[in-house]
Amino acid sequence: MNKTGWLFLTFLACFQLVAQNRDSLHVNFKVNFDKLPLELSKEYATSNKDRVTITTFKCYVSNIEIYYADKTVFKEKNSYHLLDLENPNSCIIPITNKNDKIISKVSFNIGIDSLVNTAGALDGDLDPTKGMYWAWQSGYINMKMEGKSPSCNTEASGRKNEFQFHIGGYLQPYYAMRKKVISVNHNGDVTIAIDVSIFFAEIELSKTNSVMIPGKTAMELSDTMAKMFYLE
Repeated sequence: MNKTGWLFLTFLACFQLVAQNRDSLHVNFKVNFDKLPLELSKEYATSNKDRVTITTFKCYVSNIEIYYADKTVFKEKNSYHLLDLENPNSCIIPITNKNDKIISKVSFNIGIDSLVNTAGALDGDLDPTKGMYWAWQSGYINMKMEGKSPSCNTEASGRKNEFQFHIGGYLQPYYAMRKKVISVNHNGDVTIAIDVSIFFAEIELSKTNSVMIPGKTAMELSDTMAKMFYLE
């Protein structure tokens, strides 16, 4: 194919993407810190008076369902999305065709269910190259947040004040996926905030700054993680 042909195909693909976005109902996720857009590598002060710099934020949302006031429900098929703050477009999710119906609530899972975890590594947003798969135990990380804080006493381990939260687990009693239901009561796109300041308000970084495996602490942090999501 000549250069003109490739340019035409590229233009056509872009046109189709724009048309899809214009005609689609979106669920948009907005990552915040204390109600303002989170900027990676910027220092923030937590309510516990810790100073934190977040360098990585990734999170899976799955099984998105739209509940309408007329009692109909739209369930997205193959509904697995990786939100990655380094890729803002990943937080804008076209779900279904636009309509005038009032949305009463949106339901989704924070993380990946046990069925997918036991199916082994998959592709797309579930591709292990995305950095959200524990090869050592064949399971997905539901949320990954990394960064630095002077409150993290990690010099002895060589981590230089770094914190690492890799929250996951799909086997009982440490099943870390959480379901979230958010009331809406409007039509059109839905914007859901993820405020990470809520996460840091409920932990002491001087004591808890590295969670890398399923377990009791991961379960507690999964409950905290669910509190971060709310309608904006």
